[in-house]
Amino acid sequence: MKKTLSLVLLAAALSSAQAVEYKAIQADKSSLTFGYKQMGVAMDGKFNKFVAKLDFDPAKPAAAKASIEIDLASIDTGSMEADGEVLGKAWFNASAYPKALFELQQIKPTGANQFEASGKLTIKGKTVDIKAPLKYAAQGATGVFTGGFVIHRADFAIGEGTWSKFDVVANDIQVNFQLTAVSGK
Repeated sequence: MKKTLSLVLLAAALSSAQAVEYKAIQADKSSLTFGYKQMGVAMDGKFNKFVAKLDFDPAKPAAAKASIEIDLASIDTGSMEADGEVLGKAWFNASAYPKALFELQQIKPTGANQFEASGKLTIKGKTVDIKAPLKYAAQGATGVFTGGFVIHRADFAIGEGTWSKFDVVANDIQVNFQLTAVSGK
């Protein structure tokens, strides 16, 4: 009887030790990147400043809450000239719309440590539903969340006027993210 009770207590202790809830994002260990084609050539870039909020318990994914607010002025295309151009009215119009926002609506499991995240992405005042596969990897008290999705810049009026055609800059933009989170109480 003592042996059985000891095993039950040990199992309970181990399961509670593995229960981790992630509450904070480590910005310095996280990234938000994008890729596109310009005149048929693959290009890439990143956003250097974003604020991500997270409340995620791997045992209760349906209760997850998350948002990512992106400072559009922090764009890095690899060219200062291009960075300045995309902040202008025809592209992001960052003076009127300085932030982009993703808000998680739902997360559902699709496999072991794999999920589908659904939410709303708002850029330039336009909101579009987004679905993205999401992978989760526990690394001690840290959790790493990776995923990506494609947006169509025309859905957000990114590249207006002469830029609204897709012969120079493609319509498809691949967005990738890696968020490193720490557990919290």
